Amino acid sequence: MAGFLFPASGFRPLLPVLARRVIPCLDVHDGQVTRGVQFGRAESGGLRNVGDPVELAVRYNNQGADEMVFFDITASSQGRASMVDVIERTADRCFMPLTVGGGIRSVDDMGLMLRAGADKISLNSAALARPELIREGAAKYGSQCIVVSIDARRAGPGRWEVFAKGGRESTGLEAVEWAVRVVGLGAGEVVLNSIDADGTRDGFDLEITRRVSESVGVPVVASGGAGRLEHLAEVLVAGRADAVLAASIFHFGDFTVSDVKEFLAGRGIPVRRTPPI
Repeated sequence: MAGFLFPASGFRPLLPVLARRVIPCLDVHDGQVTRGVQFGRAESGGLRNVGDPVELAVRYNNQGADEMVFFDITASSQGRASMVDVIERTADRCFMPLTVGGGIRSVDDMGLMLRAGADKISLNSAALARPELIREGAAKYGSQCIVVSIDARRAGPGRWEVFAKGGRESTGLEAVEWAVRVVGLGAGEVVLNSIDADGTRDGFDLEITRRVSESVGVPVVASGGAGRLEHLAEVLVAGRADAVLAASIFHFGDFTVSDVKEFLAGRGIPVRRTPPI
């Protein structure tokens, strides 16, 4: 049975050991990539401009990124048109899969982004407002296209609450329970964002990542808190995530995607090794 991963606990099926993915994330506001701390908002001065989204995507593609995530934090009709343009131009120049989220509220919105060149659609607040949207998207485009992003904040010992609207509004839902529900509705992947750790660069929330990973049978992407290379290895091993999503460490030049993969491979964590262009 060599080559198979046997989890110590939880309900995940026995699967071949797959390469762990390294995924840069681009938060796009008014056509520019921005970065904040703990979901800082543009109107409060909590965001700083990082650069052009297409140029950054090309950079990370050339460094060997496994995927790219775009979040449209403008969430307006004007922003939607801008994001379509960004995805079209990125798809023309990059070969990695693209995931798009932010302001997608209908199956028609999903189709617009998929036709522009996206491979996956990320749902968050829209899924919270109307969970059936997950099922509708999976029925039309397949579960492999539907990602649910969960913004979670610690609410007490052993409990994390799900937040909507960019981390501003508590839903009262428990994060692990919501993750199980969205997978039941047809989500093919979960992105777990720790609001407490987001942008702090102090490390991922390993406990909630592990709990969600052990409770669902789809890939879990850990997000929020990457600051050192050790943090990414920890969340893949101790947190049992299938992929890591990061922004600040890439945008501000701390590390390249290639640096991350070299480090993970050195720790015995399987990654896809693509020579940088």
